[in-house]
Formats: sequence, C-alpha cells, structure tokens
Amino acid sequence: MNVRQWCRDLAMGVRFAFTGGREGWVRAVLTAVGVGLGVALLLLTTAVPNILSVRDDREDARDDVGLVYHGETVNTKRSDRTLVVANTDTEYHNKAVRGRLLEPEGARAPLPLGVGKFPAPGEMVVSPALDELLKSDDGKLLKERLPYRVVGTIGEPGLIGSQEFAYFAGAEGLAERINGTTVGRIEGFGKVTDQSGGGELDPVLILLILVVFVVLLMPVAVFIATAVRFGGERRDRRLAALRLVGADGRMTRRIAAGEALAGSFLGLAFGAVFFLIGREIGGSVEAFGISVFPSYLNPSPALAALIVVAIPASAVLVTLFALRGVVIEPLGVVRTAKPARRRLWWRLLVPLAGLALLSPMMGKGAGNGDFNAYMVTGGVVLLLIGVTALLPWLVEAFVARMGVGSVSWQLAVRRLQLSSDTAARMVNGIAVAVAGAVALQMLFAGVESSYTTPTGKDTSRADLEVEMARDVPVTALGEKLDRTKGVRDVVPVSRGWLGDKRSDPDAASDVTIGDCAALREMAKLPSCREGDVFALPQPDDTDPVKLVRPGRTLYFDPSYDTDRGKEIAWTVRGEMKQAQVREDSLRGEMWGVLITPSALSGEVARALTSVAYVRLDPSVPDAIDRVRNTAAEIDPLADVWKWTSTEQAGEYASIRTGLFVGATCVLVLIGASLLVSQLEQLRERKKLLSALVAFGTRRRTLSLSVLWQTAIPIALGLTLSCALGLLLGAVLLKMTAVPVTVAWTSVLSMVGVGAGVVLVVTLFSLPPLLRLMRPEGLRTE
Repeated sequence: MNVRQWCRDLAMGVRFAFTGGREGWVRAVLTAVGVGLGVALLLLTTAVPNILSVRDDREDARDDVGLVYHGETVNTKRSDRTLVVANTDTEYHNKAVRGRLLEPEGARAPLPLGVGKFPAPGEMVVSPALDELLKSDDGKLLKERLPYRVVGTIGEPGLIGSQEFAYFAGAEGLAERINGTTVGRIEGFGKVTDQSGGGELDPVLILLILVVFVVLLMPVAVFIATAVRFGGERRDRRLAALRLVGADGRMTRRIAAGEALAGSFLGLAFGAVFFLIGREIGGSVEAFGISVFPSYLNPSPALAALIVVAIPASAVLVTLFALRGVVIEPLGVVRTAKPARRRLWWRLLVPLAGLALLSPMMGKGAGNGDFNAYMVTGGVVLLLIGVTALLPWLVEAFVARMGVGSVSWQLAVRRLQLSSDTAARMVNGIAVAVAGAVALQMLFAGVESSYTTPTGKDTSRADLEVEMARDVPVTALGEKLDRTKGVRDVVPVSRGWLGDKRSDPDAASDVTIGDCAALREMAKLPSCREGDVFALPQPDDTDPVKLVRPGRTLYFDPSYDTDRGKEIAWTVRGEMKQAQVREDSLRGEMWGVLITPSALSGEVARALTSVAYVRLDPSVPDAIDRVRNTAAEIDPLADVWKWTSTEQAGEYASIRTGLFVGATCVLVLIGASLLVSQLEQLRERKKLLSALVAFGTRRRTLSLSVLWQTAIPIALGLTLSCALGLLLGAVLLKMTAVPVTVAWTSVLSMVGVGAGVVLVVTLFSLPPLLRLMRPEGLRTE
C-alpha cells in the first residue's frame, strides 16, 4: 500500500467526520472535548519547568542581600546609594505575609522591584491580593497589625504569585537597629551567593519526583486514548455501508483512523482554548499556598510540539488497535456475536515486565547512587498500564457469572456481557489514577520519617514563642500579652550572653533572667527567691559555677571579632545555687546561668532580649493573630513562632505540595472526562432506552440499570487498582530501603476519593438520562 492511498483514505475519514451530518459532528465534538481536556492538562504540565524557573528568578531578584540568609554578613557603609531594610514577615490565618520596612539613605537608594517610589514613613505599598484582603472584613485583624496608609500596589515583577500577600512600608530609625540578621543595609536587591554548597536532591527525592510525574500524567494519557474511541459502535455501522460500495476491510480501518484524526485535530484546538482559559483562571486562584501569574504558564515549545505530533499519531494507532477484533462486513458489524473469551496470560505479562524493570533497584535506598530514571519510569508505567490491561478481563469474567436478580440488575449485566470492553474503557482512567495515588500515598508515608525531624518543642507546654528586639522591657511584654484576648498563660523571660571579658571572652555562658515562677518553667530549682542565681550544666568545657563566682566582674553581651556588643559590666553578689535539668523545659536543652531580676542592675536590660512563651485558649478564634498583633504593636520587628513538634525538609514539603496541586488538576480532569464519557455512552443508548420506555419499562428500572452498569465496573476497577497500587507501593518502598507498611486509612481514603468523583459524575449525568428516556427518542429523519 502506497503513501498516497493512505493519505486519500485518511482524508476521506476526516471529511466523513465533518460532513457526516449531525451524528458525525456530535461524535467529533465529544471526541474533541475529551481530547482537549487532556491536551490542556498536558500543556499545563509542560509549563511547570517555566513556572518553577520564573518563581525562583523572581525570588532571587528581590532578595535582600544585606540580610543573613546563608550564614554570611554583608557589611555596607552608609552612602546616598544605600537602603536599610528590615524583615517583618508574618502570618495571617496560617498564610505567609512578606513584609519589609524601608529607610532610604540617599537619592540613589535601590527601589524594590514592582515599586515606583519609596513609601514615606507611615505609608505602605501592598500586593493586589493583600490590598483586597485589607479592604474586606476578613482582613480586619491584619489591618490592626499593619498601621500604615496604603498608597499604591506592588507590580508583578515584585511578586512571585498573583495571590501572594506582601507589603513595603516606610520607616525611620532603622539604621540604629542594624543587626545583620533581620535588619541590614544594602546597595541593591539580588540573591546572596550561597557558599554553603546548596547540594543536590538525594536519590529518594528524585525518585519521588519521577513517580509523581508518571502517576499524574498516566490518567491523562488513558483518557485521551478513551476519548478518540467515542461513538465507536455507530462509526462501525457507518463503515459497514462503505463495504457495500466497494471498500475493503483495510480501507475502512484507514477511514476510521481518519475520523479519529479529525477528532484529535479538533481536540488540539479545543485543548488550546481550554489551556488559555485555564491560564487566565490560574492567575486568580491559589492551591496549597501556591499561586502564579498567567505569564508563568508558557509551555515549553519543544514539549508543546511533541504533544501536537503525538496526539494525532496516538489517535490513529489507538483506532487501528481497537478495530483489530472487529469484522466490518457489507451487511453489518460482527460484534454482537459472542466474542472469544479474553486471554489472561499476556495481560499478566505487562505488570510483570514492570516489576522486572524495578526489581534490580530494590534495596538501593538513598546511599547507593541515583535510581535509573528510564527503568523507574518504564516500570511504573507498565504497572499502571497493567490496570488497563487486566480490567477488561476482570469485568468480563465477573459479569459472565452474573444474571440472577432484579430486572434492572439483569438489564445492566446483559449490557455488560455484550460490551464489557466499553464499560472497562470508561473506568480505566479513574482506576489508573487510584492505583497511582495508593502507591504514592504508601511511598510518601514510608519515607516521611526520613525527612521529618523533631523540633524539641513540647506543644503541650506552649503554643507560641514571642521574641522582641533589645531595649523592650520584658515586664511590659508579659503584661500586654497577658491582656490579649485568647491568651491563657504567659511566661516572660529575658535572654542574653555573659562573658569573662569585654571582648573575645575566654569563657562565656548563656543567661536566662526571670522571676522564680518563670525560671521554674525552665529548670528544677531547689528553692527560689528574688536575688538568687542558679547554674545548669553546660555542654562544653565552661562550667557556669566557675564562671560566676562571688565578687567577680562579668560582662553582658561581650564583643566578638568586629561585632560590637553592649558590654555592660555586672559584679556577682551572693552564692550560686545548683539547678537541675527539666526534661520538659520551655527552652529545650536548657543550660547556663539563671538569674532573678533583683540580682541585676537596671541597665543590664539593654543587653537582653525579651522572650515570652504563650499558651492559647483554643476556644477563642484567631487567638494566634491577636498575639501577633500585640507583638507588632510593641515592636514591628518582633518575631512570633508557632510551635510544632516536628518539621519537614523543605525539598520534601515542596514535592508533596506539588503533588497535591497536580492531583487537584488531575481530579478535575477525571471528573470532566468521566462526565463526557458518560454522556457519550447515554447518547449511544438513546434509541434503546426510548424503545424500552415505549414498551412500558419503568423509568426507575432503566435508571437503576444505568447506575448498575456504572457501579459494577467502578467497583471492580477500584478493587483492581487498590491491589496493583499496593503492589507498586510495596516495590517502591523496597527500592528506598524502607520497611513496607500500609496506612490503610490513607489507602481507603484514596479509594473513597475515586468513588466520590464517580458518584458526583453520576449525579450530573442523571438529568440528561431522564431526558433521553422518552418515547419521542424513537423518532428519526
């Protein structure tokens, strides 16, 4: 067969798709919608590298290089080109708010990106999302925390996402508070060179990324393959008519491929439209704390070109593969005869081949080099394809033994016995998605402990830790926090550093100052009264008992190298008592010297940092934000930390967040594609349903039969996907050298999500089903 004949037959199929009347157009549009949804998600996926790159570039470009982010201090002298910047990041309703106070020191001070001019003291420019929040009732508490007048908005170059909360406020007197950690002097914005080496992702994290991408994209490929086969039965009956006018079997298959090609091309156009719509919607939504601008969603040209070529080619191949077992004769389609039973052996070879690819990497873990990306991708893909290969056999084997039951049950079972392949095909996508989700859930749960470390914070003892800059009296901090609504208990203390010399001391110790009640929250004290001094064992060679001796002069906040301290002298009076370690101390690994306030002079307070440990009343709403407001009222540069018992590695948390965002998009696609598929199935049965109603069949019976036709394959698909998902998850855990455990709650929740999506789609398909069950549906032209 020459290429010219192929082209003529494919072109004829394309013409049939668009000139075949209403039936042809409906089929082409349904195919285009199904393919288009998949294409749109694929285009969004190809934009992921650009999203990450642009967000990183924006973050780097606006970085405050004068602040210490990587353990290095940038010393910059004052000039007309310098700007003093203070970090005032905070949180509101558990969402991050990026804040900066600005004090330009000359006419050529650098402007932050996205800002036209510096806000004056008492003024601020805000991101559009923050501006909207502050104008709403939900932003009332945050508005109290930011007592500045809004004079403008931050442009897109100064933000990493459309829904980011950020502000720049004008300030005075910041130069006096430069400390190299939260307040710094800069001559420009841009990322500090990370001299810590950064480090690459470890092999297990790379494995996570590979599996996440495969699991999220496989359902998309399955749905596209399903969409190009919409209307297959009616198409085959039309092809039988072509046999009457002289077309042979091969020619009809090529014409059918041409129809699928037309639908795929139309699907590419629909996908581009869906992508542009999603691109605009993506700029106004936020998922799991991540938001983007529409300009970020630019797909990679090479990957987009690959999609444009791969989708039509796949449509032709899938159609030819689907017709391999269909005999199209001039007088009809030999499909209604009892088909040969599906063979199981070759279907088992697909997942077994996947296991064969993954098995050499079992036990490798994170310490034996990278996993082979091609073997991982191929193995996971084959195991997931195993779901689509085994499901038609499972449905056929199950319904072959069914039959006894109500009329609706018998109608559903008989329909499945005649066309189990169609039913399985509709369920394939959701089954693949659930299998992948179960495996990922097991993998993430198994390796989570490797990327989760205890913080040492006892959340039953305190909820928040508030730290003030120096010169803020600790008594004032404690009193104001104690009066804050939602605060149950406050433990205020002062912290500092004590040395035996004014500069570069030979011996030094950590110091905690507080009343007896506060010190008892830090350590076990034998007895306590005002004026007492206590010692706790120190982890290094410095013994606080030897350092703090009666009559000796010591210095609070001594100088080190070029860093100047307060260097306030203190003469020890009285004996030091011995304290014991308290396992649940508010300061974690507590050590050093504990002093009651009356043992010190008033000027020592200038060298101390005020800290308060706060317990909240869980019954009071927004208690955390009220505490943050109080802290900001005392000092805009105050830090408030929410205590957690554990913390996760940033890379692991980012991958997990990416999984949630991607899974949300895939679930939307699954729901939309299932709905389109369900509507196509109902359209195929329109005359059959109308005929049954015309003969007196109750609509309730028909509705139940349609629901059974959906429920049976779904139940079988979810069972199979759960089994293969557990198998894949166990293999992946073996690869990471982690004990195989199954979190059944998470696994069942994944299955429940899949079933929930199907239930929602079924409910949406009921109105068109009821409209189709009318005798008028038999009318034809």
